[in-house]
This record gives sequence, C-alpha cells and structure tokens, in this order.
Amino acid sequence: MSHGVLIKTTEDGRRVEVMDGWVCLAGVPEADRLVEILEHPNRQAILRAVPGATHVAGRLPLTHEQAAIAQGALAAARREDLDARPQALAQRIRRAAWAKAVADGVE
Repeated sequence: MSHGVLIKTTEDGRRVEVMDGWVCLAGVPEADRLVEILEHPNRQAILRAVPGATHVAGRLPLTHEQAAIAQGALAAARREDLDARPQALAQRIRRAAWAKAVADGVE
C-alpha cells in the first residue's frame, strides 16, 4: 500500500489514514466510504462513546473535520482510479441509474 492521508491518531497511537481509496486503521482497510452518524443503526452508542462524532468509517468514529479530510482523500482516490473508456463511463451511468431507482423504491 502507498503512503496515505492522515486523518487522526487513535488514543493508543494507531494511525487512521486514507490509503488507496480506503479508510485504514494501522494500515488495514476499514471502510471505503463514510456513513453519517444519523444514518448509523448504533448512533446512540457511538455518540455516548464519542460525543463529537458526525460520521463513521467502518468502526471508526470521525468528527466533522476528520470526516471532511477523509471524504476529500477518498474522492481524490476515486478520481485517480477513474476509467475514461466509453464502456466504463456507460457502466458508471448504469450503476448510478440503478442506485437512484433503488433509492426511489424499485427492488
């Protein structure tokens, strides 16, 4: 894995970084996206443990500032990995259309 973008250091000294499109804890991939705390099923327990958390990456709670850094690094990694071939573009459009349909209630 390549050198990542530091998000924070845990209380026990492990680095939370975005590396190769993943939020990693001590170099081990944890999540490839962030979830807003309000959408998380365990939000009450997370907020009791980490009152300033606004997002989670896997099991890692993040503050608003940390989430902004992580989101920017994840977006940059996606742009680097973007395949510009017409077939890849068509596939991304299909996925986006299907995601919208699912969000609108199509199963």
